[in-house]
Amino acid sequence: MTIIAPDLGIEVNDFVATVEIQRPPNNFFDAALIETLAATFADMDADPGVRAIVLCSAGKHFCAGNNYGGKEDSAKSSMPRSATPPSEGNPIYTAAVKLFATQTPVIAAIQGAAIGGGFGLALMPDFRVACPEARFSANFVKLGFHPGFGLTHTLPRLIGQQQASLMFQTGKRIDGEEAARIGLIDRLTSQDKLRDEARALASEIAENAPLAVTSVRQTLRDGLPDAIKRATDHEFAEQYRLQQTEDHKEGIRAVAERRPGNFEGR
Repeated sequence: MTIIAPDLGIEVNDFVATVEIQRPPNNFFDAALIETLAATFADMDADPGVRAIVLCSAGKHFCAGNNYGGKEDSAKSSMPRSATPPSEGNPIYTAAVKLFATQTPVIAAIQGAAIGGGFGLALMPDFRVACPEARFSANFVKLGFHPGFGLTHTLPRLIGQQQASLMFQTGKRIDGEEAARIGLIDRLTSQDKLRDEARALASEIAENAPLAVTSVRQTLRDGLPDAIKRATDHEFAEQYRLQQTEDHKEGIRAVAERRPGNFEGR
C-alpha cells in the first residue's frame, strides 16, 4: 500500500480505492487526519478512475475516537478538550463537514472499536461492513459530555430516533450482531473476510454507470454537509459548556478507572 500522507495509505484497483488509516492499534484521529481524509476523498471525487472508496484501519480497532492530548488515552478519546470557545469553531468539525461533502460512495470496513468520535467517523460512509467482534458506542454521557462529530444527526437518521436515543442516553456498547439487527451496519461477516466483503460491495457499486450513481447519491444525501454543520455547531457549544462541569471531570476519572461515575449534576 502506498503512503500518500502521514498515517494514511491508498491503493486503487478496478475503480475501487482502499484508504487505510494507519495509526494502530487504536487509530485515534485528530484534526489533521480528518482534514487529510477530506482532501484525499475530494481528490478521488475528481478522479474518473475511482468510483467507490473503502475506508478501513490498520490494527485492532477501526477508530477509538479523538486523540486530543497526543497520547493514546481511551478515557479522553471522545472529547474535544480545547479552550477554544464555540464562536471560534472546532477544526475537527470544520474538517468533518468537508468529509461529509464527499461525492464518491464510501464503504467502511469496521473491526474492533468505533467509539465516541470514532463512531461518528464510522457513520460518515454510505455503508458499513463489520464483524461480530466490532463494538459501537456513543459513550459520551458516561463522560459527562455531549455527543459530537455530527452523531446527533447521523445516528437517528440511520437507526431511528428511538434506538439512537437509547444509545445516546445509556452510553451502551453494542457488538456487530446487534448493530446488524438494528440496521446500524449493512453486512456482517467474519473478521478475516471483512475487507474482501467491503471491497465486494464497493465493486457492486463501481460496476454501475458512475454518473447515475453520483446523481442518486446526491439526491439521497441532499443537504447533508449543511446538516452536519448545524449539528456540529450545536454539539460543540454543548461540549464546551459541559467541559466546565464537575460531572465531566468525574466522568473522565470514572472511565479511566473502569467504574460507574459518581455524578452529582453540577
